[in-house]
Amino acid sequence: MQMRLTFIGADHEVTGSCHFLEVGETKVLIDCGMEQGNNVYENAELPVSYSEIDYVFLTHAHIDHAGMLPWIYARGFKGQVIATYATVDLCSIMLKDSAHIQEMEAEWKNRKARRAGRGEVEALYTMKDAEGVLSHFEGVAYGQEFKLNENLTLKFTDVGHLLGSASIEIWAAENGVEKKIVFSGDIGNKNKPLIRDPEYISEADYVVMESTYGNRRHKKGVNHVDGLARIIQETLDRSGNVVIPAFAVGRTQELLYLIRHIKEEKLVTGHDGFEVYVDSPLAVEATHVFKDNLMECYDEETKALVERGINPIDFPGLKLSVTSEESKNINFDMTPKVIISAAGMCDAGRVRHHLKHNLWRPECSIVFAAIRPRVHWDGFCRTARRW
Repeated sequence: MQMRLTFIGADHEVTGSCHFLEVGETKVLIDCGMEQGNNVYENAELPVSYSEIDYVFLTHAHIDHAGMLPWIYARGFKGQVIATYATVDLCSIMLKDSAHIQEMEAEWKNRKARRAGRGEVEALYTMKDAEGVLSHFEGVAYGQEFKLNENLTLKFTDVGHLLGSASIEIWAAENGVEKKIVFSGDIGNKNKPLIRDPEYISEADYVVMESTYGNRRHKKGVNHVDGLARIIQETLDRSGNVVIPAFAVGRTQELLYLIRHIKEEKLVTGHDGFEVYVDSPLAVEATHVFKDNLMECYDEETKALVERGINPIDFPGLKLSVTSEESKNINFDMTPKVIISAAGMCDAGRVRHHLKHNLWRPECSIVFAAIRPRVHWDGFCRTARRW
């Protein structure tokens, strides 16, 4: 028996994570992510057919780690996808949302192609594919060491990147010798809202490490609550809106946690009950997942709130917008407010609608929640800020 590891994706770039592990007759993918943005490096071809894959071990639900699962399902994968319980819940909405986007993009391209007399294209994958692969998911708890077969044992360790995110520890036996391989996944920062700090793994024979940040260091001691409260106060005092482009899963819920604290501590004065809109169907669904009191994922502060009967991401004045009509109506109401909307990169989604209505207004602020020191930009975007 021979153990073999093949690097498929995210080895020259930070999206499209995928590694192929063979242990005896067992064939495993660790993550199966979609390449996003400018695709400079093509992922390698898998050396076997997808129907031969026995398992996919998933570090977390972000599309650059899980987004190609419906695609491989459509090409023959019928194995088991193993992930933490929270990752299973998030994938159940994110993969369907991704499938909807693929279908809508294909429909748009085909309308243009028909007018131009060109051939039509197929969606990368469909809702049926997403629902099909989701039926193969199995949830596991953090810290539970379990044996898949005589040659393969694994454990998921919390790394504080996203609800349910994990490093995966794998013990693989070959020729009577056991080796431990750790796949780091994306490792989160300390002291993030809601979720626990990363846990550390003390030893391994081999480590496959994600390196999104390269040689950069996070700044320490940045007070995000005070910075955000100050921006909200200044903007509402000017009778403007605060527009926050934010990723629907993770960042949006962190912002809600911070705003709940701002409201509870009355850090914004003179605007009692100011409204906060979450305008993204995916963000609304993800927020419901975060509300499910997944205690194994929460940090001690959040657990204490839940035990007191307080929802950590809910507060008076929170409005969840789902339909397109609800989204449009947000800007017809001239009451100063906070609008959190996807996509975080401002390249798609409803946030472009809110930027169109608010970016030109000097009383409004556009806040990029990049968790960096606040920067003021001059010129047309003089009201835009990072914090």
